[in-house]
Amino acid sequence: MPFTLPPRIPSGPRRRSLLASAAGAALLAGCSDSPDSANTAGSPSAADRARARAARDSAALAARYAAAIAAHPALADLLRPLRTEVVRHTEAFGGSGQASASASASASASASPSDSASASVSASASASASPDVAADPKAALSDLAAAERALADRRTKALLELPGELARLMASVAAAGAAHAFLLTEGAK
Repeated sequence: MPFTLPPRIPSGPRRRSLLASAAGAALLAGCSDSPDSANTAGSPSAADRARARAARDSAALAARYAAAIAAHPALADLLRPLRTEVVRHTEAFGGSGQASASASASASASASPSDSASASVSASASASASPDVAADPKAALSDLAAAERALADRRTKALLELPGELARLMASVAAAGAAHAFLLTEGAK
């Protein structure tokens, strides 16, 4: 059976590809980089909102670390380096590490005073001020690990909507959060 060619070979681009190209060009021409655009008048961009949210999330996580350190001074050696990294993440996203630094100073002061009676008073005061910290040290580590895991998952899901530089930063911080969750889980064993 001989091979026959189709009766008509399409020459040039098809109508669908031309229409799709024209629609794409119209969309691109409609976009503007000018600062007086109606869409961006006074409202932050999606990247700015994502950066601000990431900074707030990291600051809240750093506060949870500080509360856990204050409630369980025996865990301070494990939690301080992780908390320091979370504070750095806050600063990398443009947040202020000042509130976190003051919480760290108070947690450090309550974790290592010379009088053990004042340590128990300050630890119980911090624990009552922060109801999120479990009374059991292992449960507190598990809660922190769950918080790190949940935040890392949220950041990983947000990656697709972010521009390159911020997406790389978010991916790096999400990976660090996953590593923190692993270390906290291992510390709870």
